[in-house]
Amino acid sequence: MSVRRFVGANSRDVMRQVREALGEDALIVANRRTEGGVEILAMADEAVDHFEPSPPPPSEPASAPKDPLESMSERLLREMQDMRSLLATQQTDRHSVAASTATGSDRWRQLLCGVGFSAELADDILIDLPSGLASPNADSEQALAWLRERLMARLSVLKDEPEFFDETGIVALVGPTGVGKTTTTAKLAARFVMRHGTRPVALVTTDSFRIGAHEQLRIYARLLDIPMYALDAEQPIDDLLSRLQGKQWVIIDTVGMSQRDQRVIEQIAHLQGGRSKVRLVLLLNAASQPETLEEVVLRYRQAARAAGAELDDCIITKQDEAGRLAPILDIVMRHGMRVLFGAYGQQVPEDMALADPAALVDQALDSAVTSTTNAPAATAPISMPRWSRDVLGQGRRLSSLFARLRERMVGFERLEGVWDIANLPGVLQDQRLDALLQGYPPPQRMLGMAWSPRRNERGCDWAMPDIGLDADGAWMALPWLQHRQPAGWQPRMATFSERDGVAVHLLPALPDGDTLSWLEHQYLTWVSLAPPALRVHLHGERHALRQLFAESTLNHHVKVRFRGQPMTLWTAYVEVSDAAGRALLAWYGEVRDPESAKVVTRRYWLTPARLGNDVLSLLVTQLQSEGLAALTRRAWQQLKDADSGEVSPEVRLLMASGIAAVAGHLDCADDEAAVTLHSDVLNLLSSRRRRRDTALLDALVYAFMARDAIRQLGSVNREGLT
Repeated sequence: MSVRRFVGANSRDVMRQVREALGEDALIVANRRTEGGVEILAMADEAVDHFEPSPPPPSEPASAPKDPLESMSERLLREMQDMRSLLATQQTDRHSVAASTATGSDRWRQLLCGVGFSAELADDILIDLPSGLASPNADSEQALAWLRERLMARLSVLKDEPEFFDETGIVALVGPTGVGKTTTTAKLAARFVMRHGTRPVALVTTDSFRIGAHEQLRIYARLLDIPMYALDAEQPIDDLLSRLQGKQWVIIDTVGMSQRDQRVIEQIAHLQGGRSKVRLVLLLNAASQPETLEEVVLRYRQAARAAGAELDDCIITKQDEAGRLAPILDIVMRHGMRVLFGAYGQQVPEDMALADPAALVDQALDSAVTSTTNAPAATAPISMPRWSRDVLGQGRRLSSLFARLRERMVGFERLEGVWDIANLPGVLQDQRLDALLQGYPPPQRMLGMAWSPRRNERGCDWAMPDIGLDADGAWMALPWLQHRQPAGWQPRMATFSERDGVAVHLLPALPDGDTLSWLEHQYLTWVSLAPPALRVHLHGERHALRQLFAESTLNHHVKVRFRGQPMTLWTAYVEVSDAAGRALLAWYGEVRDPESAKVVTRRYWLTPARLGNDVLSLLVTQLQSEGLAALTRRAWQQLKDADSGEVSPEVRLLMASGIAAVAGHLDCADDEAAVTLHSDVLNLLSSRRRRRDTALLDALVYAFMARDAIRQLGSVNREGLT
């Protein structure tokens, strides 16, 4: 097929002719404008290799000049043919080399992919594998050393700490919820203080909603003796400049957002929208799935570019929780990000170190070294009955679920221990429970307590246990039994504050004046439910809370989960005082159905005026905590029916309330990992109930019972359900 000429009035018209005649893959050889419009020379792509310039027409002498456009097209086609021949030759040579080293390189490719590196990165690295190391008989230690060096060369890291800590300005930590931004903020702040002192350093938080975020960062700021400022996510940093005078190093702890949340772009745009330049650092959770990490990097960097900023630096968090380190190293290598630090624990500032390429690569390859040097001999597959395979399959499913819950919830391992105690003879249960509860909670893992009413639950002979709040303000998995605590509000709260560092107290009723004075003297954060008839002072007059808000306009609202359903909490507050003259904020809230706007329930609260409206997230926590008692009653009855009275009442109550806390936590959480857990837990029973909290509870009770059944079948050691 030869080159064909097409002429049209404009480019669109002539391209339509080309597509109709030669198809979508037609090759445009040349084009030019003519008096009549546009002229294009084109041919089908497959005809390039067979093209031969046609000889000049017989009527023209061979030396006569041809049409300039045709001459140019023939020259271009010859060059294309030459290029294709060259590429074909190179490809053949490359395939020959690859074929000669296939056995060795395939071995190392499988090794790299096996520890978690992508096939794309493995192929790119192994293309330069020396022939001596590609041989099947090559020395394994030399090959691993070569791979190690190549991986280290790909990993960009911060060379030394002064390069980061001596550069003045504003640093903002960004990333999804639960990645460890607040703890990392504290670690960086401590390093800045150690180098430059307290005077020039300040902390800023834009997280105005996450439960406990302000309080946790405020505690760190108080310990470091540096100021902390709150900034709404919609405000530019310039709004704080007047208060940041003299501060040369400012660290911003931003609100966590899923990479799929469209507000990520808005968040970064607000950070970059002022006159002050903000350095962005992305936090990546080493324990996340590779697909999630890939999406986080892509979406957050896209958001940064949309705001006219760069996002090239990252900090790897939760290294101690990661089963494999290769996936996250693969992603930062392929995306060309620089790793500043690695974080591997909760201690501030110890559990963070400058990124060390050798240490990171060694950790990533550790499983590979073990597998190549200590590989067991091959054994024949074991044949098992069908019912055994089914049980083991369920065991693997539960093993993964329980492992993720251990990582997510403080105290989940202790809750598993309580279930283990329930399987012991009754005479041993109380003794073992005493031993299990010693040393709980873990140091520095408890922020606050959601206290329950001091009375038995309706129709029950037990009182609802108290629920702990972890450093992120989320419910802890193992509650505290009321009758094991000191009597009286003040002794009870003092014990937890002094022993465990509890700084936040969510109270079901307003305590007496002496206890309130103690709370204020200790400068603790507290929130208390209040009856609508309670009287407070406003402008020198006494008002009942109900009267105080009778004509109030509720202009602020947040999403909540209430009784297993999505609701909206509308609030208003006013500054008042009590009979002792303490400055308080009186709050009124309405829980409304978001679809019908119908008021489902009303609540009144009192909080210290010194905390301002930062306590809104704690009001939400307390409101959602109310549903845990009903879940506990449901779990208690299920367990009582199953154990036939053979389990100690204390053990059963901890089992039931712990399951309720886990179910409530999963019901209220909306981050990506929680959504996955929702699905995996609910799929255990294929539940389609309208209320998600009770469905989660029933599925979790089933999961624990299935775990115990698998243990009794003797398969627990193979499944990791220990």
